[in-house]
Amino acid sequence: MDMGKIVEDWDELFGMRDAWKQKGLKVVFTNGVFDLLHRGHLDYLLIARLHGDILIVAANSDASVKRLKGDKRPLIQQDDRAFALSCLRQVDVVTFFDQDTPLELIRRLKPDFLVKGADYQENEIVGAEEVIQAGGKIIRVPLTENRSSSDIIRKIISRYQDD
Repeated sequence: MDMGKIVEDWDELFGMRDAWKQKGLKVVFTNGVFDLLHRGHLDYLLIARLHGDILIVAANSDASVKRLKGDKRPLIQQDDRAFALSCLRQVDVVTFFDQDTPLELIRRLKPDFLVKGADYQENEIVGAEEVIQAGGKIIRVPLTENRSSSDIIRKIISRYQDD
């Protein structure tokens, strides 16, 4: 059974990117927390993968998530989030970024396609300008309605608050 590869060393990832480019393979990049994997994430990743040959998913490190979402998150530690993502058929590579945004990674990786949810306008997407300048394209994927980690967390709290 094939699984996506978890690559923590960015230099290794850039070497892989060079090899894919030489083969003419198109690289799709997206990023996010992916704390509680749900239908919205799966729909999004399926659509992202349709745009190229290789899908790289960059997950926020635990430290990055805490800075962005507060001390209560992430619920799932980064190694477990990466493992879950790597088990998805459409995901080829999972990596992490410890910064608040993946801008440095995007600049160096130069993906052919940068995918984000349609809740972001193109001018709000981190790395969009750099990808376009390098000849790549931005893809905005419509979100699956009523599917979010925050909704799941609220539902769990609501159902179990009296237990």
